[in-house]
Amino acid sequence: MSSSRPAAAQHLRDLTRLRRVRDRIDREYAQPLDVEALARDAHMSAGHLSRQFRLAYGESPYSYLMTRRIERAMALLRRGDLSVTDVCFTVGCSSLGTFSTRFTELVGVSPSTYRRQAARATAGMPPCVAKQVTRPVRNREASTPSPNLA
Repeated sequence: MSSSRPAAAQHLRDLTRLRRVRDRIDREYAQPLDVEALARDAHMSAGHLSRQFRLAYGESPYSYLMTRRIERAMALLRRGDLSVTDVCFTVGCSSLGTFSTRFTELVGVSPSTYRRQAARATAGMPPCVAKQVTRPVRNREASTPSPNLA
């Protein structure tokens, strides 16, 4: 029984570290972040951080980072005053191709298409509401529409 206490204490320390990593990603999403640096700062190996982060939050640290970046990009694209390239670099992506691919995977349309559609769809909507209704949904989380039986 005494061996379970140190394991439980270690688990709580890991959860605290993971929360700090997640909070740092939320704050510094536009900065160059990589799993090795995040792990080093959390006093974990990159492999351990990745495994534990996925267990705690359901996705890898990199995937979580890219989702935050895409969410911010969506808000910037809705504003409409920046080009897709400017948005890409503003949110911390260094490759327009990777940004566009990831954006399309998460949102379902390319950044330029989203920009055109979102401007029309969210016209007159408060930004806080627009953010909620346009939040990206991962493909595996998307619900399939039920057939209209009426």
